[in-house]
Amino acid sequence: MGGTDSAKAPSIRAMKVILYHNPKCSKSRQALALLQENGVQPEIIEYLKTPPNVAQLKDLTAKLGLEPKNIMRPVEAKEAGTHHLDGEFLLAALAENPQALQRPIAVRGDKAVIGRPPENVLTLLSSQ
Repeated sequence: MGGTDSAKAPSIRAMKVILYHNPKCSKSRQALALLQENGVQPEIIEYLKTPPNVAQLKDLTAKLGLEPKNIMRPVEAKEAGTHHLDGEFLLAALAENPQALQRPIAVRGDKAVIGRPPENVLTLLSSQ
């Protein structure tokens, strides 16, 4: 009875959120700003500098609940010559051509969302 509600539940600031981020992308910058405005300082992975490997991409698709073809950017995938691939072949191609990966992707625990529109990232704050 001496405890407070805030002591029982971790604060939003304490939540670990990972953001696969491209600082040159306006949607990615907007998603980052929304997280920060809501008290979340995500771990930022600039995926063009540090591309996710096949295992990480497989984990992302599972957390997103999407097939690999749903996490690629169509124009960039076509430019990279990966648009006709699927499954493991597409994941390998995305690992080699991270510019074809949808962005931003925010992850918290076993859930992930693509931040298009950027407000999608806020759904992670109310989950778990």
